[in-house]
Parts: sequence; structure tokens; C-alpha cells
Amino acid sequence: MFVLSNFMIAIANVLDTAFNIFYWLILIRALISWVNPDPFNPIVQFLYAATEWLLAPLRKLIPTWRIGIDLSPIIAFLLLIFLRSFLVMTLQQLALRLR
Repeated sequence: MFVLSNFMIAIANVLDTAFNIFYWLILIRALISWVNPDPFNPIVQFLYAATEWLLAPLRKLIPTWRIGIDLSPIIAFLLLIFLRSFLVMTLQQLALRLR
């Protein structure tokens, strides 16, 4: 059973790292949006391509206010924090019980 336990811990660590990287990508995208970035810059295009799949559906659920504030990054942060707290911790604790 220790093989399955180690596998689950490895999956939990990979998910934790992926959530952490995605958190930073969304944060950098939100910060860059304040300075009106060049849309043809490859870094800006990468940030938009990497994060738009999550932020676009959130924008549909929570429309921007009349003052133009986009709340989708904040909701995405909360979602990522929840997933890191729930999913990763659950996998780690389940793996420890399998030992």
C-alpha cells in the first residue's frame, strides 16, 4: 500500500505546485492590466492564453461593475485557495492513512 500512498502524495505535490504557479500567473496578469500592456508582447499573450480559460467563465458569472472593476481574478484566487486547502490536503491525508 505504500506505493499507492507515495503516488497519491506525488499527485498532491504536483497539484499544489500547479495551483501555486497558476496563482502567480493570475496575479501577474492582474498587475499588468493596470499599466495597459502591449497586446503583441509574447509575455502578455502567454499570460492571457494561460489564464483566460478560467477567468472568462468567471467574468460571465460575475459581470464587471459600471466602474469597470473586474472581480474575476479575486474569485479565481479564492477558488485556487479552496482547491489547495481542500483537494491537496485531502489527498495528502488520505495517502498518510494508507501507509
